[in-house]
Amino acid sequence: MTVNVYVNFNGNCREAVEFYAQVFGSEKPQFMTFGETSPNLSEEAKSLVLHTQLNITGSTLMFSDCAPGRPLDIGNNISLTVVSKNMDEIKSYFSQLKEDGNVIMELQETFWSKCYGMLTDKFGINWQLSYENE
Repeated sequence: MTVNVYVNFNGNCREAVEFYAQVFGSEKPQFMTFGETSPNLSEEAKSLVLHTQLNITGSTLMFSDCAPGRPLDIGNNISLTVVSKNMDEIKSYFSQLKEDGNVIMELQETFWSKCYGMLTDKFGINWQLSYENE
């Protein structure tokens, strides 16, 4: 199991990640855009980065532009992401973290995970919990 940092940007994710890859000598990043998964967006929104990641000095950092219609606010630009091959752990962590918090996305199946959810805990920390598919 890992805990990864997820950093959100306000439309300049691609530029930032390419810069970080150069600075740290990481492999050239692969980008998935919002347009690849949601074709009914404006042309500008389609080109926004939905997901990419870099290995920086042995740690995986994940990056995204904020979702179309969801502005970048200080506090939602970074979330802690728990990735586990144990679905029961994901469900338990989510259940406990959501107490007195705010669920952004209930645990559900997505195209990248059989069990994924997002929430802000009672202390204002953003969490993403994801089952790692085999």
